Amino acid sequence: MSKSKKSGMGKFVAGAAIGAGLGVLFAPKKGSETRKELKVKIDELIAKAKDVDLEEVKENLEQKIDDLKKELEDLDKEKVLKIAKEKGNQLKEKANDIYNLAVEKGTPVLQKAASDVKQKTIEAVEEILKRLKDEK
Repeated sequence: MSKSKKSGMGKFVAGAAIGAGLGVLFAPKKGSETRKELKVKIDELIAKAKDVDLEEVKENLEQKIDDLKKELEDLDKEKVLKIAKEKGNQLKEKANDIYNLAVEKGTPVLQKAASDVKQKTIEAVEEILKRLKDEK
């Protein structure tokens, strides 16, 4: 084991021992029992620390970080897709309002133009949503 790994392990063991010691010291037991339990816990911790494979810990930590990054990217894509769906529905509603107004006020030429706008809006929204889903 390299010197830096041993130094890091020493700090880890010392920190854990201090934490365990404080926990045991503040427990409502007789002093001699507390000290005895503290010694046992420290010995257990030291034995476990010697068995730690730092390379495995490092690899596991790196994997967890990579998983977290991927989840965050997926979350961002999901948010974008949700927002795009909401905006797409709003655009469809507005295009439908234009069409309904054209029908209400209506001339055939205006109705046809409004119908075309409505149809193209729906197609554009669906295409954008499809691309976002495919990217996901």
